[in-house]
Amino acid sequence: MKRGTVAQTKNKFKVAIIGSGNIGTDLLIKVLRSPYLQCGAFIGRNLLSAGMLKALSLGVTVSADGIDYIVKNPDCCDLVFDATSAQSHLVHAPILRRLNKRVIDLTPAKIGLMSVPSVNSEESLTKFNVNMVTCGGQASIPIAYAIGQTQTDVEYIEVVSSIASRSAGPATRQNLDEYIKTTEDGLREFSGATRTKAILNLNPAEPCVDMQVTIFAKVKNPDIPKLSELMLRCVKNIQKYVPGYKIILGPIIENGRIVVMARVRGLGDYLPTYAGNLDIINCAAITMAEEYARGNLKTKSIRK
Repeated sequence: MKRGTVAQTKNKFKVAIIGSGNIGTDLLIKVLRSPYLQCGAFIGRNLLSAGMLKALSLGVTVSADGIDYIVKNPDCCDLVFDATSAQSHLVHAPILRRLNKRVIDLTPAKIGLMSVPSVNSEESLTKFNVNMVTCGGQASIPIAYAIGQTQTDVEYIEVVSSIASRSAGPATRQNLDEYIKTTEDGLREFSGATRTKAILNLNPAEPCVDMQVTIFAKVKNPDIPKLSELMLRCVKNIQKYVPGYKIILGPIIENGRIVVMARVRGLGDYLPTYAGNLDIINCAAITMAEEYARGNLKTKSIRK
């Protein structure tokens, strides 16, 4: 374990990040910028990895001891971001529950409540473990939710996500089966669709393309005006934490299906702006953590 020199603010909500890859490192940058959060530990496996070296340069306490660091130093955090893998989270989740730590899971392990801040943030705040579904889920579920709320008899929803190959790191590629299953489950749960399908395309084009998601829905008697009204509200909610989220097509009727296409550009904190797929899930996770923090600070204020 190595300690940096960054000053910690007592009235902030302490978080730890497990996973020092691109997602974890981008989360770290967002945490350090947050007025509500402070990073108590940045945890990985290799102190010489790019993420670890970045954290050290920012004065953050780092460790290569994995989950054991939190077990030995439980006061380092109140909440844990798990940015490892679905398989690893299956091991981490029961340990963190015993330690009474809130968990925001960025893997497709789907142990906790599936959380999409623009749709179910209030319910998410009542849970100790929430799952951020997938990047494709964060980008498409609000639209699928709007479809489910405004249309009757939603027979089928299909989501095709296209991302730059460079934005799909080792963890994403290793978890593709879990990614597909979790995205499909999320679409079905939030929309009420009878059948769902998720497809992920990795685009090797240069220059790298922005993330795009296309949502296809088969419903009886489509009501486009009603869908457009609710979808606009959903998009405005997403843009509060992902300003680069934009509807670029629809909703329209094509070949008997509702079609909506959205583009996601990232904030460019640690990751390039084209990596909107990684940025949207991180922004969603930070949004939930800040909601926990505000609730925690409010509780402390009332107790005083």
